Amino acid sequence: MSDQPLQAPRFSLRKTSHYLTNAVIVAVIRLALALPYRARVGFVGWLVQHVIGPLAGYRRRALDNLALVWPDLPAARRAEIASACLNNVGRSFIENYSPGDFPARMSQNRLQGPGVAALQQAAEAGRPVVLVTGHFGNYEATRAALVARGFDIGGLYRDMKNPYFNAHYVKTMESFGGPVFAQGRRGTAGFVRHLKDGGQLVLLFDQHVFGAPQLDFLGLPANTALSAAELALRYDALLIPFYGIRQPDGIGFETVLEAPVKHDDARAMTQRLNDSLAARVREHPEQWFWVHRRWRIKR
Repeated sequence: MSDQPLQAPRFSLRKTSHYLTNAVIVAVIRLALALPYRARVGFVGWLVQHVIGPLAGYRRRALDNLALVWPDLPAARRAEIASACLNNVGRSFIENYSPGDFPARMSQNRLQGPGVAALQQAAEAGRPVVLVTGHFGNYEATRAALVARGFDIGGLYRDMKNPYFNAHYVKTMESFGGPVFAQGRRGTAGFVRHLKDGGQLVLLFDQHVFGAPQLDFLGLPANTALSAAELALRYDALLIPFYGIRQPDGIGFETVLEAPVKHDDARAMTQRLNDSLAARVREHPEQWFWVHRRWRIKR
């Protein structure tokens, strides 16, 4: 018999936490998907607004961001925006987990804005297009509307920290149509290949990136990646801001493609993207995801 002491089996608190968190998320998704579409979207919006958001600290983060950006706004109005933001986050989440209902609804949407004709002309000419948006409304609404019209739109995504959640999250994105690529060397290579072949790609640019230049966003310096503009310049691709704007009924969307951003300097182009999104946020502040750590600056 060995004299070595018996070793306890390895226990990973993080792995267990990820597993349990994903189990709760999957349970919520399955419960919601058993409901009719309108009730499903409203239920998850309410759940995130009143239960998940406050417990997870998202409401507090949204309030902190709102106080940072608009300190003169009455506290009651900031609280109203934070609550509506959480509701929109919940609605967007379950919409994106409704791969049958949501794309079918978006296929009926009329695409609006000067970017529609520009995108169509670029596709016919085989010119690549970089479609850029932020975490606003539901950013998948316009992509779903475009895919329904035959556009093969790829996307670049960031792996979630929870591997159990990430597995079905990626499958959900793929169900909308068009290839999706993970951030990293392998994913970026496929992303660039799709672009060089004259394809269309979607990028979300409104999260903090360490080491990125500080550009103005809503009146404050925010580290902002230049990658969308740099890709557009490198591959002579159109750079088109787009938005899926939630309508007052909480279900419908206005799907808008703005005019292409003029090619000059990557920094100046990215600032114009920031300005475009900021204008949308000022118009519909409850539709932007205030729950992100967008500004990592001293207060």
